[in-house]
Amino acid sequence: MLAPSVVVAALETAGFTHLVWIPDSHLGTWEPTLAGSKLAPIRVTREGEAVAVAAGLMLGGAKPLVAVQCTGFFEAGDAVRNVVHDMKMPLKMIVGVRSLRASRAGKVADNCPHFAERLVAAWELPQSEFDPATSTAEQLAVALRGLAEGSGAGVILWAE
Repeated sequence: MLAPSVVVAALETAGFTHLVWIPDSHLGTWEPTLAGSKLAPIRVTREGEAVAVAAGLMLGGAKPLVAVQCTGFFEAGDAVRNVVHDMKMPLKMIVGVRSLRASRAGKVADNCPHFAERLVAAWELPQSEFDPATSTAEQLAVALRGLAEGSGAGVILWAE
């Protein structure tokens, strides 16, 4: 498993200026490291709010990253649709997909992985998958650079 310090360093190196998030599940383990980072973490109360805050930051010239868990992504659907497809903004997201590894192994009945992948596809968002349990720091750096440097919206499905 990649340490939070590795994740935060990769986020900074990729060029993100803000992390707009609800620190939930595995993503929440980054919080102590974020406190001392160059990133400006912004906590929000709902995932749709995270998308709206990120849109405002983009309008101001920042490069935010939204990090939410899969169920929060479901809640944020209309905000994602509006920001990406109506406003044509390059929203960047990490969606923590709880139970993804267990689901792939047929060891859990949690339907979050099933719907997360399908909803990202339904919103026509370019996506990639990242598993911090089996990947290296360099692979993380490459994935985050690819997300940050992409001209449009994009999502990394973060295996939990």
